[in-house]
Amino acid sequence: MKKKIAILSLCSLVLLSTGCGKGAKLKNGQEVVASVEGKKITAEDLYNELKKQGGTSVLINQVDAYIADKEIKTDDTVKEYAASQLEQIKAQYEQSGQDFAAILKNAGYESENDFKEVLMLDYKKEQVAKNFLKDELTEKEIQEYYDEEIFGAATVRHILITPDVSDDASDDDKKKAEEKAKKEAEDIIKELEKSDDVEKTFKELAKEKSDDTATASNGGLFSDFKKEEVVSDFWDASYKLKDGEFSKEPVKSDYGYHVILKISQKEKPSLKDSETEIKDTLVSNKLSNDTNLFDKTWDRIRKEKYKLKIEDSSLNKSYEDVISNIK
Repeated sequence: MKKKIAILSLCSLVLLSTGCGKGAKLKNGQEVVASVEGKKITAEDLYNELKKQGGTSVLINQVDAYIADKEIKTDDTVKEYAASQLEQIKAQYEQSGQDFAAILKNAGYESENDFKEVLMLDYKKEQVAKNFLKDELTEKEIQEYYDEEIFGAATVRHILITPDVSDDASDDDKKKAEEKAKKEAEDIIKELEKSDDVEKTFKELAKEKSDDTATASNGGLFSDFKKEEVVSDFWDASYKLKDGEFSKEPVKSDYGYHVILKISQKEKPSLKDSETEIKDTLVSNKLSNDTNLFDKTWDRIRKEKYKLKIEDSSLNKSYEDVISNIK
């Protein structure tokens, strides 16, 4: 992201202070803004040159900043997001031995606060687009997602056996490691089948054998997880089990082989309680599935909601050319 502060200020003055005919001007466009021996540069000269050098982008940035500020207040959430992003970006540069202050200066930013303002605007623009798309979601979309994707949170115990193989191992070695891991998971299932106290045995085996370091010490306990929080293979296997039942075959996922003991599953939440989550997910999915949707949505926000009309014909053509390439 690059911000030419001097150009932005000059262009703002020219664009906002003018408006006559097809090309925006001051009083008559002939006011001298600079001169050298033998040459006078008028406001119209400057304006026309600035249009060629990114004038459309500057104009749309001004429009978007106005809309974003009108739609989203600069509250603590916005400020905290920008501060967090700034620290992450700064840390990445500094970890690689680069001078972050110099990076900012070379990119056209006067200070970290200057850069933070851009991060806040980016956050606001994202929220504005998402809110616009949420308002267009149909009851059918929401109901279908609720019926097919919303479940009560599950609690299980699980044991993970990860194939012990390096990234550069041969295909044959990888196959042998897979077979060994699966066999170990199958042996765990056999021990559970012989146990008089399955949960007690499961806890002991998890502490001893599980490669999931986050849950092994707690007997493999994995509490209150939702479908979207785990890989589909793990969820599907967990959901199908009854309370107190364990998987009779190893469950394969990208992480290895799991043995799962179902503890409980909560009741499915109501549609009313799930609606906010559903809308967030549906909109996020739409934006992920269509990389141009964000820009297309902002074009609609400008034109449909805020009645954007670009009076200057060349700026308008430039803008429409850009939009036509993303539709």
